[in-house]
Amino acid sequence: MESIKKHWETVYKNKGPHQVSWTQSKPHSSLELIGQSKIPKNAPIIDIGGGDSRLVDHLLMEGFTNISVLDISGKALEKARLRLGVLAKEVTWIESDILDFKPTQTYDLWHDRAAFHFLTKTEHIQKYLNLSAEFAVNHMILGTFSTDGPLKCSGLEISQYNSHTLSEIMVGFDRISSKTENHTTPFDTIQNFLFCHFKKA
Repeated sequence: MESIKKHWETVYKNKGPHQVSWTQSKPHSSLELIGQSKIPKNAPIIDIGGGDSRLVDHLLMEGFTNISVLDISGKALEKARLRLGVLAKEVTWIESDILDFKPTQTYDLWHDRAAFHFLTKTEHIQKYLNLSAEFAVNHMILGTFSTDGPLKCSGLEISQYNSHTLSEIMVGFDRISSKTENHTTPFDTIQNFLFCHFKKA
């Protein structure tokens, strides 16, 4: 997967937040669903593909104290650490392709907005699902492009989902809620996302 890592390192090296489509100043849907989970503030949370996302900023502001952020791009994580300044030391930063990730702990809440949908091969999707089934012990929140969303992102093919197709592959989890959201990119284009909140059965 080295070519994929190189792709994302190049993206984050050469582009700022207002030059990439996924930027959100405040990730409202993610925060809403995390609040819905009612997990304690010290519960372990991991943000898959969190990179330079501002979700970690808002989680820290809301008092969460056990946050990990995983991203394939070291440059993305570096940008997030620099943005957070002294608060960065309160976060566990993990530079890894999700398919190579070897967790050393379980997570009460597993969050992923716009990483999972980059997996297009059946074996890669299944590897992700096996990993999350083992290490996400309570809640999973997945945000993907919906069937009304784009077919590509950052020049890469993606997998689209609706609430039924995503639920069907989430073996061992029950869907608590789902919603779609029109995300307005920094370029004033619209991308339709699906967000699903699952709980371990």
